[in-house]
Amino acid sequence: MSVHLVGGGWPESGDARPYSEFFAEAAACARAAGRALPRIAIISVRDGDESAHAAKLVDALALAGPVTPVVSAVPHGGVVPSTALAEIDGVVVGGGLVPAYRDALEPRFGELRRLVADGTPYLGFSAGAMIAAERAIIGGRAIGGVQVSPEQGDQGLDEVTVAPGIGLVDVAIDVHLAQWGALSRLVAAVEAGVADGGLGIDEETVLIVGEGGLRAVGRGNVWRVLPDERGVRVGTVRA
Repeated sequence: MSVHLVGGGWPESGDARPYSEFFAEAAACARAAGRALPRIAIISVRDGDESAHAAKLVDALALAGPVTPVVSAVPHGGVVPSTALAEIDGVVVGGGLVPAYRDALEPRFGELRRLVADGTPYLGFSAGAMIAAERAIIGGRAIGGVQVSPEQGDQGLDEVTVAPGIGLVDVAIDVHLAQWGALSRLVAAVEAGVADGGLGIDEETVLIVGEGGLRAVGRGNVWRVLPDERGVRVGTVRA
């Protein structure tokens, strides 16, 4: 099974591609468990609109196929309960404030790693993609007091900040890359050694990390930023 990281953006075009392979993997898990529809944990950590955000995630998944949603709508400062991950065929972690998602899910990091290792697919949408990293960029717009990216997407943090994430991928993840001008943050973080390497994902695009390596699917690009003897090397994985 795979880790699916969506760079954000709602599929207004009705494009199911960012969700189709996740749905197929979850449906296979459901069939193995004797279920007609996959039971999908939908985790939404928001400031007052957590249920509405969860509903939008369910609608996005529905473009790929029908599911039985198991919703955990958690306010900022709350913790995702252990029951959120019981008897499921896939996990979707939504978008919003990255530090809030990291804090709410931290007690469940070990269980999430075990689920994925046992074959349960994971889909992270925006914030849910960023915290999938072992060392997750959780926000910020400056390094050493020098601004490196726009304020949009800084998550309320001044300095680019890295914190322990779930540990499903071994490089930093950034999202809304072309739309929020976040490529410069990823480049600066890798060049400064804040991150060992990074992958940035455009909106309406999914990076699929599986046994076959890295693949991009959707309407945009996945940007690869790696350290180089002369600084950094930037390339794209075109969807």
